[in-house]
Amino acid sequence: MCLCLAHGAQAQDFVDSSGPLDDAAFYRLVACAAPPDGPCAKPFYKWRRTTLTVGIITRDPSFLGGKMKRADAALVRALKHLNAAGSGMSLRQSDTNPDIAIHLLPTKRGTTITAPAPLGGLTMANAITALDVDGDTIGGAAIGFSSTMTIRQYESVMLEEIIQALGLITDIQNPHYQTRSILSQNADNSLKTLGEQDKMALIRHYPPN
Repeated sequence: MCLCLAHGAQAQDFVDSSGPLDDAAFYRLVACAAPPDGPCAKPFYKWRRTTLTVGIITRDPSFLGGKMKRADAALVRALKHLNAAGSGMSLRQSDTNPDIAIHLLPTKRGTTITAPAPLGGLTMANAITALDVDGDTIGGAAIGFSSTMTIRQYESVMLEEIIQALGLITDIQNPHYQTRSILSQNADNSLKTLGEQDKMALIRHYPPN
């Protein structure tokens, strides 16, 4: 999955590593694109609120039927997993001007998105997340689903894109994490829950009160 910033240059979407990383290295990699023992390549982007809304606001007719139902179910499950992680961030579902807006688009993978900003003009992957940022503060986020993504991928992709919309924006390219992290660049979208270090990273990014 690809993640771009609405205000700023497109950044590298993954960082290479090998073998298991300690918690500090894993967190820095997914939060600021730092290679092991290396400096950050991006800021630590964060929301400055601890309660956010998430909802599907665009539903192209090409998703009617099974795809639409699967997307709705995937959103419910993703919020359940994220809220159960133990972080200081609380997410609730709302389709009315949500902080994290999800768009089911008639856009094929590899083509240009014609939706409004911040997604408009970006190249679609299976799904893509764009952040509206001011400095290191996230002010809004949009997630676009492609019309060509297979229905079996929805649950995994929904969870990954929402956690990226929370600021854990960089995937990890490392075979060790293929079955251990929702943020694995190597995964085949079969993982449908947060890995233990995914939970740790979310808690570090938004510590509980």
